[in-house]
Amino acid sequence: MTTTDPAMRIRFGLTPLEQVGPWGGERPVLHWFGLTDGWYCVDLGGHEVLRYSERSVRRLRNGEEGRPQHPYVDYYVVRLWEDMIALVSGAMEPVPPDLLDVAAEFSPEWTWRDTPEAEAALNWHSAGFLYTDYLRVAPHIRCWRTVTDNVTDAGDTVTVAWEHRPDPEGVIEFAGPPTGRVTMPTSEFLAAVTAFDRELLAAMDRRIGALEASGPPPGAEVDTEQLRREHRDRATWLPRARDREPGTDWDAVRAGVRALLAPGLRGN
Repeated sequence: MTTTDPAMRIRFGLTPLEQVGPWGGERPVLHWFGLTDGWYCVDLGGHEVLRYSERSVRRLRNGEEGRPQHPYVDYYVVRLWEDMIALVSGAMEPVPPDLLDVAAEFSPEWTWRDTPEAEAALNWHSAGFLYTDYLRVAPHIRCWRTVTDNVTDAGDTVTVAWEHRPDPEGVIEFAGPPTGRVTMPTSEFLAAVTAFDRELLAAMDRRIGALEASGPPPGAEVDTEQLRREHRDRATWLPRARDREPGTDWDAVRAGVRALLAPGLRGN
């Protein structure tokens, strides 16, 4: 039987519970966000976009950080989860054909304008980025949705593109191609985010259950009832994001794009 790798997959692992450090000074606390300490990677078109090069892994292991023991981004997994849900909430409205070129640009040559239309254009364009600025150096990742008259999956797609930025200090570099673009059916993109959501929530359910059974580790506080309340709330985030309709004012966006594009670029 032949299997085909999905165009997009999100993988992660959580740090063993006994190794998760609490937050706070005099009264250290274990909370939901901090309990997601771990690693993650976004695979696009067979490329591990958030995989460090072997050279960077060696330098990080030998440096002040004393980590990582794996080649992937080392951070709180919930950060990626929240930002993927933000993409579902803000970037799943199909882009009109006349704005697709702008949607695909990482850094349009905007000319500053302080108008409602310019703000609408900037808000629309920024909603397509997966937020990664909390990382020391990370690739730009952005997505946009295209819908044609074709009613099949081929006529409703999401494109995810990435672009690596060089590290001025020469420490951080990634193993994958410096740029790339993958187009997939919108259903496949949403399935990848949904799978990530379910897997993280299941892992956190087990983690909270372990704390309910054992109690807090020495030197830390944990409110398991609060953890359960937050867990139940977070289980609603993705469904609410999928149901949201941004209702973008495309006429305002078009006017803003025309005003923001520098002289000599398209649209002028």
